[in-house]
Amino acid sequence: MGSDREVNHLILYDGVCRFCNHSVNFILDHERNEKLRFTALQSELGKSILLKYNLPEDYTESLLYLENNNLYSHSKAAFKISNFLKMPWRIVVVFSLLPSILTDWGYNKIAKHRYALMGTTDACMIPGPESKSRFLE
Repeated sequence: MGSDREVNHLILYDGVCRFCNHSVNFILDHERNEKLRFTALQSELGKSILLKYNLPEDYTESLLYLENNNLYSHSKAAFKISNFLKMPWRIVVVFSLLPSILTDWGYNKIAKHRYALMGTTDACMIPGPESKSRFLE
């Protein structure tokens, strides 16, 4: 899997989900700096991280965010990621003050219907040349 330093600030996303791929593109377009890295949950790196954190190999329930050996999921991952976005998008982090039972409920409503909203694709997205180095696999 490589050293923990290599995978710090890593977003793991469902590579066959169009909604998730659009979310990754949104993050790339609105990020304040270029600290975030990406890998699909279906990649070898993604599978090894899932295994390390005792999640099933076919996990696609949530976007995941890895930082300092802590793996965050659901709304907590989204809030961690929003800290890296430019304003006004970074303001989303204020919702982290709400109880996670509420924020996870909202996150799960979207996640449950993401395939219906935008469908799936047969392959993981291919990053453009300007962001290719930010994708670890």
